Amino acid sequence: MKIIWSPLAVERMEEISDHIACDSASAANRWIDSVFGKVDLLTKCPEMGRIVPELKAPSIREIIFGNYRIIYRVMDRSIRILTVRNFKQILPLDDLKSER
Repeated sequence: MKIIWSPLAVERMEEISDHIACDSASAANRWIDSVFGKVDLLTKCPEMGRIVPELKAPSIREIIFGNYRIIYRVMDRSIRILTVRNFKQILPLDDLKSER
């Protein structure tokens, strides 16, 4: 399975990393590496995350990583990372459009 990051997911990763870097650049780099490591696990087990409760659609799942939700869509030959959100934030359904 191939991992594809949506532009929105990349943007969210940058925003979160920038926020963490305000306190510690090395912590921000470790966080990014850890997220990529967690996402890489999806290539072997794409359905390891739970179904997103707001949608109840089996193809849209999430893995919880610390205080963040990594939301992704399972497709035939790929996994598309749709967004990364703090779990305290309301999830705008527009974030789940794979075109963004």
